[in-house]
This record gives sequence, structure tokens and C-alpha cells, in this order.
Amino acid sequence: MEREELTRYLDEILDAGRFRDYCPNGLQVEGRPVVERLVAGVTACQALLDVAAARAADAILVHHGWFWRGEDGRVSGIRKTRLQTLLRTDINLIAYHLPLDSHPEYGNNAQLARRLGWLPDARFGEQEIGWLGHLDEPGTLASVAERVAGELQRAPLVIGDSQRRIRRVAWCSGGAQGLFEEAIALGVDLYLSGEISEQTVHLARESGVAYLAAGHHASERFGVQALAEHLAERFGLDCQFVDIDNPV
Repeated sequence: MEREELTRYLDEILDAGRFRDYCPNGLQVEGRPVVERLVAGVTACQALLDVAAARAADAILVHHGWFWRGEDGRVSGIRKTRLQTLLRTDINLIAYHLPLDSHPEYGNNAQLARRLGWLPDARFGEQEIGWLGHLDEPGTLASVAERVAGELQRAPLVIGDSQRRIRRVAWCSGGAQGLFEEAIALGVDLYLSGEISEQTVHLARESGVAYLAAGHHASERFGVQALAEHLAERFGLDCQFVDIDNPV
């Protein structure tokens, strides 16, 4: 399909223009005008670019793209090598950050809920990025952590009483530890995010609300994967998800 048709469709379905974000969403680096083969991944790192080039991809679709606010804008060193790879191979780079966290079907938080058996019923936080809900079957913190580890293939860092009963939950993928205090005020038993900060541990201990730090990368694999599967089904594109290992 034409690149403009693809990016226009993605902009519309993800409602990209609605978000105040830290980076540009949509087409970030222009490549060839027609897209047949697409490689999807979490982050536009050099390893993913090399895989896409080796597979003769026409486009790369990621959650973490480039040109972050406050980042050094000079194209040198690692940035030069990454950009040079795309320009040499004429591959399009397409990235969606907050829109891919938020989407009610293909977003990271929606996909986490689907895999973990969590039932969403509300949103919270700035731009309603955080999600609220309850478990399909209440259980202990230990049993919830075990399920998270199984679904994400990564053991989460667990803060809290392992035998605490968990029913009400809040979650936000990636680096959303800053929403924890708001989640506490909403009366949840557990908050899950990708990362945790030093002060967050004390908030969990003193509030009694459990915290699961499931991994930034691990908690954000499913959104772009689901979106790529949707594109393959709707448009017949050859879409391949490539998981570049990241322990964080």
C-alpha cells in the first residue's frame, strides 16, 4: 500500500493528533513510497534497524522512535549511524508513543489487561494514560505476580505483602511510576508499571498498596505487536514482529 495511505490510517485509528507527547508521532523518517513488508518492534534501536534491512523491509513500526524532547538534536555518533542505516536502505520509520499506550484495543495497556485477565472500567492520570479495573478472579499478590511473570516472560519486582488480597488494580505500561500516588488515592490494591523509582518503594510500603515493576520493555511489547497483526489482517501486509531483548 502507499506510504501515505498507511500513515494516514495509523494516525486516524490511533487518534495521534489528540496527544501532547514527548516526540513526533507518525512518520519520523521518510523512505520508499510503497510498503509491502513491515518490521515491528518496541524501540528503533540499531539492532532492529539491522534486522529490518536484512529482511528487506519497507517500513519499521515502533513504540519508541526518535527525536525526543530535550534530546541533543545533532546527528552524530550513534544517531548518525542509525539515520544512515535508514536512508541507505530507504526504509520508513513510523513511531507512536502515547497513542500506542492509550488505544483501547491495540494499546499497550489494553493488551496487558487482555493477557492478564484484568477488566478495565476507568482511566486516570494526565491524558487518561493510566487504567483502572479489577481482576477476573481476585487472588494474592503472589499469585498475581506469578501470572504477570508467565505472560510477560519476565519476573516482576514485587513490593508488598505476598499474601495481600488483590482485587482492584491500576496499571500503566513503561515508565509510569509517577502515576502511583494518584492510583493509591483511587483505592486500588495493586499498581503495575514497567519501572519503579526509589521513592516509589517507600510509597508502596507506607500506603500498603502493592507495586509490580514488570519491566519497561516487557510491558510494552504487546501493543505494537497487536497493531502489526491488525495491519496484516486488514491490508495483507507482510508484518513481522521482532523482539530485541532488553532486560529493563
